Amino acid sequence: MDILFLGIVIFLFMLAVFDLSVGVSNDAVNFMTSAIGSKAASFKKVMIVAAIGVFIGATMSNGMMDVARHGIFRPENLSFYDVIAIFMAVMVTDIILLDIFNTLGMPTSTTVSLVFELLGATFVVSLFKLASPENTLGMGDLLNTEKALSVIMGIFLSVAIAFVFGTIVQALSRLIFTFEYKSRLKWKAGLFGGVACTALVYFMLLKGIKDLNIMTPALKAWIDTNTAIILVSCFAVFTVIMQILHWCKVNIFKVVVMLGTFSLAMAFAGNDLVNFIGVPLTSLASYQDYMASGGGNLHGFMMNSLNGPSDTPFYFLVGAGAIMVVSLATSKKARQVTQTTVGLSAQDQGDEMFGSSRIGRTLVRVSLSTINWMSDHTPDNMKRWISKRMDITKAQPEDGAAFDLVRGSVNLMLAGILIAWGTSMKLPLSTTFVTFMVAMGTSLADRAWGRESAVFRITGVISVIGGWFITAGVAFIGAGIVVCLMHMGGVPVMIAGGIIALTLLVRSNIRFRKKKSESQNDTLFQTILSTENPKDVWPLLNTYINEKQKMFLGFAAKNYADVSDGLLNYSTKHLSRSEKALISEKDVLKSQRRKATLCLRRVVPDIAIEKSTWFHLYNNMAMSMTYNLRRINEICKEHVDNNFRQLPTVFKDSFDSLSKKITGILNDSEAAIEQNNPETIDELRRRCDTIKNDISRNSRQVYEHLRAGDADNLTILYVYLNVLQESQELVSSLRKMLRASGKLNLAPASYRSFTHPELYKKD
Repeated sequence: MDILFLGIVIFLFMLAVFDLSVGVSNDAVNFMTSAIGSKAASFKKVMIVAAIGVFIGATMSNGMMDVARHGIFRPENLSFYDVIAIFMAVMVTDIILLDIFNTLGMPTSTTVSLVFELLGATFVVSLFKLASPENTLGMGDLLNTEKALSVIMGIFLSVAIAFVFGTIVQALSRLIFTFEYKSRLKWKAGLFGGVACTALVYFMLLKGIKDLNIMTPALKAWIDTNTAIILVSCFAVFTVIMQILHWCKVNIFKVVVMLGTFSLAMAFAGNDLVNFIGVPLTSLASYQDYMASGGGNLHGFMMNSLNGPSDTPFYFLVGAGAIMVVSLATSKKARQVTQTTVGLSAQDQGDEMFGSSRIGRTLVRVSLSTINWMSDHTPDNMKRWISKRMDITKAQPEDGAAFDLVRGSVNLMLAGILIAWGTSMKLPLSTTFVTFMVAMGTSLADRAWGRESAVFRITGVISVIGGWFITAGVAFIGAGIVVCLMHMGGVPVMIAGGIIALTLLVRSNIRFRKKKSESQNDTLFQTILSTENPKDVWPLLNTYINEKQKMFLGFAAKNYADVSDGLLNYSTKHLSRSEKALISEKDVLKSQRRKATLCLRRVVPDIAIEKSTWFHLYNNMAMSMTYNLRRINEICKEHVDNNFRQLPTVFKDSFDSLSKKITGILNDSEAAIEQNNPETIDELRRRCDTIKNDISRNSRQVYEHLRAGDADNLTILYVYLNVLQESQELVSSLRKMLRASGKLNLAPASYRSFTHPELYKKD
C-alpha cells in the first residue's frame, strides 16, 4: 500500500508540471500585457525580459506557502490519507479549471482557485469525519476559513481600488503629457521616469523580494526601517539618470515598461510559484513523515508536522523556474489570455471579443447621461482646455500598438504601487485583479471606450470579473465532488482522477490548436485595419467579404443537406448537429458583419457609399438564410424526436431531388464567387427562379393531398409544407445575395474601365 502512495506523490509532481505550464499561461497577462500592448519592444524581447524575471523570482523563492500546509485545514486533526485525498483533488480540479479559463482567454486568479479548492476539499473531508460515530471534533477543529475570507475581501478591494485609481491616475497623466507626448517631454521625462522607477523599486522591495531566500530577518528589518530614505535616494538617482537618457534620445517610457515587466514577472514567480508547487511539495513532506513515523496507519497517523515551517530544496525551485520559462515561451494560450486584456484596452476599435449585454448597455446609457450632465455644468474654457489636452487624434503610439507608451508605463507603475501598498497594509490584493483592472481603468481614462465599442468593452470586463467569482464557486464545488469520490473510492479513484485530468487537458489543447488555426484565417482583417492608404483598403476588403461569403454558402449547403437527410431518414444525429451549428452561426455572422463594417469605414468615402447598400444586403440575406435553416431544422427535429410518422413515399423522391438541387446551387454559388464572373452569377439567379417554381409545384401537390383528406399523415404533411415554404424563402434570399455579390465584385466607379460598359448596366 505504501508504494501506491509513493506513486500518488510522484503523480502529483507530474500534475504539478502541467499545473505550472497552465498557471504561467494564465498569469502571463499579469506582467506582459502592457509591454505587448504598447509595443515597448518586440514580442521576443518582452518574452526574454519576462522569462529572466520569472526564473530569478522562482529560483530565489521560498518555495512554499502556509496555505498549502496549514492555512485552510488543521493538519493535527487530519490523517495522512485525508491529506493525500485533499491534495489529489486540488491538483486535478486546479488543472482542469485553469485550462478551461485559458482556453476561453479569460484571466483568473491562481490564488483564488487554490484557496477555494483546498477549502472545498477540506470541507467535504470534514463532513466525512464529523459523520463518524467516534468523532469528538467540531468543524472549527478541522477547517480554517480565515484565509478564504481574506481572499474574498481581496477580490472586492482589488477590483474597486485598481479600477478607480487606474482611471484617475491615467487621466492626470494624460492631462500632463497629452496624446502628443513625444514633443512635450523636456524636463517631464526625468521626473516621470524617477517617479515610475522609484515606484517599481518600492514594489520589488515590498512584494517582489520580501520572501526570497537571500532576505534575512535582519535585512528585512533594515529595509523596513529605512524605506523612506531608500525611496528618496532612488527618486533622486533615477530622476537624474532618466533625464540624461532622455537627452541621449532614449525613450524613457520604454525603459519604464520593460523594468516594470521584469519586476512584475519576478514578483509573480517569487510569490505565486507556491500556488503551483506548494501542494505536491507538501504531499512529499507528508509522505516522508508518514514513512518515518506512521507505522502503516493510513487513517490514524495525524499530520502534526505540517504545522511547522518548510525548507524547499534549491533544485526544486530551479526545475520549477525552468518549466515556467519554457511554458511562457511556447504557450499559445499565454498569448490568448494576453490578447483578452490588450483587446479590451486597445485605443482603436478592432475585433471586439465580447458581444453586448443588457447590463453593459445600461451602464453605457447611464454613463452617457452622467457625462452630458457634467459637460453641461463645466465652464466652456475648462472644456476647451481638457478637449485640447485629450485630443486622441494626435495620439503617437508605436507602429501596430494597441495603446501608447504613456499608458503602458502607468499600467505597470500603478499596478506595482497598489500591490506594494496592499502588501504593506496586510491586504491580500491579487496580482491578476490589480493588473487587469488598472489596465481597464487607464483605457477608460484614455477615451479608448468610444460610443461604438464601450458596450463590448464593458461586457468583456463584466465577463472577466464574473469569471473570477465563478472561479471561487466552481473550485469549491469541483474539489469537493472530486475529493468525495476519491475518499470513498480510495487509491484507484485517485489515480483514475489524475488520468482523467490529463486526458481532458490533452483534449483541450487539441481543440485549442484547432480553434487557433481557424482564427488565423482572419489575418486579412488585421491587415485591412493596419493599411494606411484608404485606396488600398477596398480591394482587400472585397477579398475578405468574398472569403466569408464562400464560407457561409458552404456552411448553408452542408446544413441544408443534413436537415434534409434528417427528415428523409429520421436521423436525429444530423438534426442535432445542425441545430448546434446554426445557433453558433448567428454569432459568427454578427462578428463578421461588425468586422467588415469597421473595415468599410476605412474605405474611400465614395466607394464606401457605393458599396455599403450591397454589403448590408448580403449580410441581411445571410442572416435570413440562417433563420430559414433554423426554422426548418427546428420543426423537423421536433417531429423526428417525437417519432411521428415519416414522410409518405410519394413525396420522398420529389423532396430528395429538390434538396439536391438546392444543395447544388448553394455549392455552385460558392464556386461562382470564386470565379467572379457576372454571367455565371446571372445564370445562377435564373436557376434560383427555376427552383422556386419547382418548390411551388411540390407545394401544390401537398395541398391537393391535404384536400383529399389524408388524416393519418396530416402532421408530417404540415411539417413538409413548412419545409417547402422556408426552402422557397431561402432560395429567394440566395438570389438576392448573388445580386449583392455581383454588385460588390464590380469595380468601383472610380476604378472602372469603360471598355466593357455592359458589365455595369443597371440590374
